[in-house]
Amino acid sequence: MLVNKSFLLISTNYFPEPTATGKYNGELIDWLIKKGHNCTVITTYPHYPFWKVQSPYKGRFFKKETFSSANYGKLTVYRCPCYIPSVPSGANRLLMESTFLFSSLFIIARLLFKKKLDYILAIAPPFHMALPALLYRFFKKAIVIFHIQDLQVDAAQGLGMLNNKLLFNLLYKIERMFLKKADFVSSISDGMIRKIKLKINREVILFPNWVDTNQLYYIKDKTVLKNKWGYSDNQFICLYSGGIGEKQGLDTIINAANLLKHNNKFKFIICGSGQYKSTLQQMADGYNLQNVHFLPLQDKAVFNEFLNMADLHLIIQKSQAGDLALPSKLTSILATGGITLVTANPQTSLYDLITKYDVGYICKPENPQSLVDELLNISTENIEGKKLNAISYARKHIHIDNVIAEFLLKIN
Repeated sequence: MLVNKSFLLISTNYFPEPTATGKYNGELIDWLIKKGHNCTVITTYPHYPFWKVQSPYKGRFFKKETFSSANYGKLTVYRCPCYIPSVPSGANRLLMESTFLFSSLFIIARLLFKKKLDYILAIAPPFHMALPALLYRFFKKAIVIFHIQDLQVDAAQGLGMLNNKLLFNLLYKIERMFLKKADFVSSISDGMIRKIKLKINREVILFPNWVDTNQLYYIKDKTVLKNKWGYSDNQFICLYSGGIGEKQGLDTIINAANLLKHNNKFKFIICGSGQYKSTLQQMADGYNLQNVHFLPLQDKAVFNEFLNMADLHLIIQKSQAGDLALPSKLTSILATGGITLVTANPQTSLYDLITKYDVGYICKPENPQSLVDELLNISTENIEGKKLNAISYARKHIHIDNVIAEFLLKIN
C-alpha cells in the first residue's frame, strides 16, 4: 500500500471540467489527496466540452493554484496557456496540444529544482504528454505511468480527422517509443489493451473509469423527475448526455427520431455541448421534429436526478470507433440503474460489457432503422432485471474506491 507519496499528473484536461477526462483526472487527484498523498497537476485552463476557456479563468498566462488542509495531502495546480480552438478539427487540436506541450515544459523545468516527485501520471490524449513525464524522469528518476483514455492517433486516422500518411507514420513511431519507455502503461478497457499490445509487446494494466455510487444512485420514482423536466409519465424518454462531436455519429439519433416523428410516445433528449450541436439542431429543424429536445449540460447538483429521469440511455458511436475509446458516460449510467442502448460491433469492449453483464441492449452502428427497431422492442419489455444488473456492476466493479486502490497496488 502506498503511504504519503507524491504524484504529478500531466494532462490538458482537469477540474473543473464537468465531463470526460477532465472529470476523471479531477476525481483521481481529489481521491489521492484525501488519502494523504501530495499532488501536483500540470494542465491548461478548463475548456472542454465548450471549446473556450471557462469563467472566471482568462487563460492568457501561467497560473499557480495551491490547496492544503490539515487532514489531507497538499495540492498544487499549474495552469499553462495554450491555443484553444473554437472549432476542434484535427489540425486545430494538434496545434492546441503542441502549444500546451511547449508551455508545460517550462513548468517541468521549474519542478526539476524542487523536491523529487514519486510518480508521474501522463494522461493521453494527447499521447505526447508522455514526453514531459519522461523528461522529468531523466533528471529526477521518478516512476512514469502512461495512462491511455483514448487511442488518439488511431482515432484520428480511423475517423478521417487527419489524412497525411507520412504524418501518421511519424506519430505511430513516436507513440511506440513512449509506450516502450514508460515504467507502466495502463488503459480503461480490455479492448483498448488488446489494441495497445498490437503496437508493443508489454504488460498493460487495466485502470477503468469509475463512479462514486454515493453520489450517483438509483431513484425508483420517475414520475416526479419527468414532471420536473417538463415531460409526462407516459412518455418514453431516450437520453443522450455527453460530448457532442462529429465522431460520435449523433446524426443517427436525429434520423431515428425522424422515423418516429408521428409516434408521440418517444421523446429524444440530446444534452451537452460540442461543435456538432448546431449541426444536429439544424437537422432536427429541417425535419421539423417536435420529439427532439436539446439541453445544456446539467449542473452536478441535479445530475443524478436527471439521469434517473430517463427510461433509456443512448450511447452512440460510429462503426470505426470500436475499441479506440470506451464512452466515459457509461459509468454514471450504470450507477443510476440506467438501461443503455449502445451502437457497437461484436468483439469490442462496449459490446462485450453489455452482453456479459446483461446491462443493456445493442444495435448496429450508424443504422437509424436498427435503433428504432430496438427502441420499439425495449419500450414494451420488463427491464427491471437489467436495472439491478447495472447497479450491481457499478458497485462491484467500478466503484471509485475499489478501482483506484487496486491500481495503486499494481504500481507499488
